Amino acid sequence: MKFLDRTKIYVKAGDGGNGAHSFRREKYIEFGGPDGGDGGKGGHVIARATDDLNTLIDYRYQQHFKAQNGKGGQGRQRTGAGGDDVVILVPTGTEIYEEDEETLIADLDRPGKEVLLAKGGNGGWGNLRFKSSTNQAPTRANPGHPGEERTVWLRLKLLADVGLVGLPNAGKSTFLSVVSAAKPKIADYPFTTLVPQLGVVRLGPGQSFVLADIPGLIEGAHEGAGIGDRFLGHVERCAALIHLVDAGAEDVVANYKTVRRELEAYGHGLTDKPEVLVLSKADTVPQDELEAKRKALAEAAGRDVYVISAVAQEGIDPVLREAWDKCSHLKPSQDAPEPEEESEDDGWQPEL
Repeated sequence: MKFLDRTKIYVKAGDGGNGAHSFRREKYIEFGGPDGGDGGKGGHVIARATDDLNTLIDYRYQQHFKAQNGKGGQGRQRTGAGGDDVVILVPTGTEIYEEDEETLIADLDRPGKEVLLAKGGNGGWGNLRFKSSTNQAPTRANPGHPGEERTVWLRLKLLADVGLVGLPNAGKSTFLSVVSAAKPKIADYPFTTLVPQLGVVRLGPGQSFVLADIPGLIEGAHEGAGIGDRFLGHVERCAALIHLVDAGAEDVVANYKTVRRELEAYGHGLTDKPEVLVLSKADTVPQDELEAKRKALAEAAGRDVYVISAVAQEGIDPVLREAWDKCSHLKPSQDAPEPEEESEDDGWQPEL
């Protein structure tokens, strides 16, 4: 399945049905009065989060969504049928933005959470509604109101507890494949990971977290260099980061600072997240050189540095335990009750 995390769609709610202009005609009844029914309401367009999807690829091929119009009213005080709603299913973690891609409409971060994207038009009133003591035979009926229409952007941010960051070829994909059942592409050249990958890390009963691997960052990523920083949005929701630095690099400190600069340039609080710093590919460097690089990196970062070899599966467990400790009490609670939204009355009244 192809991964797609950003797309534009067009939504149109249903129009309300027209009110009916009708008078009663019955045998043996001398005076027939107005009996035109109201038009039905137009259908709404609703977006709803679901765990059954993990990409927005469906909306590359279908980008227009229109709800059903309400039916017109009829004589004998018959109200028109309301139009059917259209429900757009999106992956959990999808953000919905206005056409300017800056104004956030909703963040569907829980399964089942939904938002009204376009409201259906109200049905028009039939002429029965206009009957009064001074107007016994009204000839007026209101047309239905048009439904709302708008263009919105869908932007998916994966829901992961811990994110993997680092330069290309830092060993992130190998690490993910070793600690989880995920099978990302692994090769000895940069940018083998082109889209985010997810894996579930299980440490023991009741101890598991979701690990996200994103494409590597290079200097100038925030300006579009390499793959850019567009995938950093997938680690915005993470409670902690695992930062991998290739032990085989000539200057591990420079590599570390490059990634940190890109995280800082991207913003959104990524540099404030707890970070587990790891020197990877330890099997490719002599022990004395490895120790020297570890000390230099620890001094520059001001924190402890773990040393691992994902290929040899050495030193991995302490890293996972540290990541679990950092994310288990910091990751957003999925059990928090959803605040009740106050119902808004649009105050619509027919023109008299």
